[in-house]
Amino acid sequence: MNTVEEIKSAIEFLSKKEKAEFYPKFFKTGPGDYAEGDQFIGVTVPDQRKIAQEFWNKISLKELGELLSSKIHEHRHTALLILVTKYGKAKFDEERSEIADFYLENLEHINNWDLVDNSCYKILGRHCFENADYNILKSLSESENMWHKRIGIVSTMYLIKKGEFDLTKELALKNLYHSHDLMHKANGWLLREMGKKNEAELLQFLDKHYHKMPRTSLRYAIEKLDEDLRQDYLKGRR
Repeated sequence: MNTVEEIKSAIEFLSKKEKAEFYPKFFKTGPGDYAEGDQFIGVTVPDQRKIAQEFWNKISLKELGELLSSKIHEHRHTALLILVTKYGKAKFDEERSEIADFYLENLEHINNWDLVDNSCYKILGRHCFENADYNILKSLSESENMWHKRIGIVSTMYLIKKGEFDLTKELALKNLYHSHDLMHKANGWLLREMGKKNEAELLQFLDKHYHKMPRTSLRYAIEKLDEDLRQDYLKGRR
């Protein structure tokens, strides 16, 4: 049994029938939904993290590509958790660059919100920050593919943690009127995280743009504000 088969076997062993029945509904896999056709076998994220910690240093990027191209959601998610661990533990710039390139080469398999949110800022966000080059994220935000756009904005989480907010605001505005609710949520979420780091930055952004923000984005963005201030924004009193 090779490493990929070992990982798949470990994932299968930890599958739960009730989760396998619940996840397709939760992740919207029905006809016409954003994750139409995605397949689940019912493995929790904590269990996937345990597998990732066991195998991250036993699998090559080539083998990881095989796991990441699987039709099974938990295979792809575990592959990304392994990739995040590999990036975090890499000792040399060349290793990190190779992993970031691998991530970009496999974007087609990063096609659900949890796959995006649990990986992109820890790899692409950090890579762009440490190389002071954000063209990758700006390019992704221009893509017609919604998951690419989400990767672009969510990757700025790493910048927010480092106290840099300009790109988050730029990309949120660029896709402010995107047609899908998942982008409204992502934009609002990242603005909220910016506000947790620096509330004055969020308030300045909101005072300028909140009247035209989709309601979902606004609600996410103001979630951690003082209740009176939240109501001012919701009722248009600012």
